[in-house]
Amino acid sequence: GVLALREKYKDRMTLQLVAFPQEGILKDPGCDKLMDEAMAMGCDIVGGMPANEATLEDSLAHVKYCFDLAEKYDADVDMHVDETDDPFYRTLEMVADETIRRGWQGRVTAGHTCALAAYDDHYAAYVIEKVARAGIHMITNPVTNLMLQGRLDKQPIRRGITRVKELLESGVNVSFGQDCVNDTFYPLGSADMLQVANITVHAAQMSLPPELEKVFDMITVDANKIMNLEGYGLEEGKTANLLVIDAKNIREAMAMAPNRPYVIREGRIIVRNERTTEYC
Repeated sequence: GVLALREKYKDRMTLQLVAFPQEGILKDPGCDKLMDEAMAMGCDIVGGMPANEATLEDSLAHVKYCFDLAEKYDADVDMHVDETDDPFYRTLEMVADETIRRGWQGRVTAGHTCALAAYDDHYAAYVIEKVARAGIHMITNPVTNLMLQGRLDKQPIRRGITRVKELLESGVNVSFGQDCVNDTFYPLGSADMLQVANITVHAAQMSLPPELEKVFDMITVDANKIMNLEGYGLEEGKTANLLVIDAKNIREAMAMAPNRPYVIREGRIIVRNERTTEYC
């Protein structure tokens, strides 16, 4: 179904499909074969969720299998990692170690990594150094994780998002995503990355002018370091895929929920939006 959807809308959007083991791999017998079949059918990326296994040994086996599959199909890896407040979930270090061991630097993305915020500062710094050395891209999902994490806390209630500033300071490429759109986990998702950028500014406390610039980079140039879209950019000769924002500057773009009058795909306008304000 999703392969057909990608083909149907290829002139309007780029879809990257992930073979993702939602219920685990060792916990879900036969999932490994389904993932292999999905990659053979044309999925782009090997997914993983190593914390969703019964034991640490199984989590490590989960990670190793994902990399085996990535090597087989010469594919990138995108894992949901340690989406929990529990500091004893430590599969991010496993992913970093395996990335280095396989020579997959720059081809691995770890999403969520909420437990990183729950680690003590010493262990967090140790893991962040490994993540930087492994060239792992990090994706925080502040909207959903602000909603889900810290629910069992009394006060103070933890924010639940990963250590964005510390990762950036260590040279790690960080982006962010919507994660959920109108589902049980998060019913208010709109897939509007400017809205998510606004919430990221709050959740990660990135309100200074250079930080606002960086947040905008996180959904543009830094995001493309993960997706590796051909022809990305505003330079002459690049593919003309553009979202036109009716705003004077980056701060206004993230603060004012501005109109997006045009969506342009390969030089062709595919969406035109109009917004009228009348003062009475």
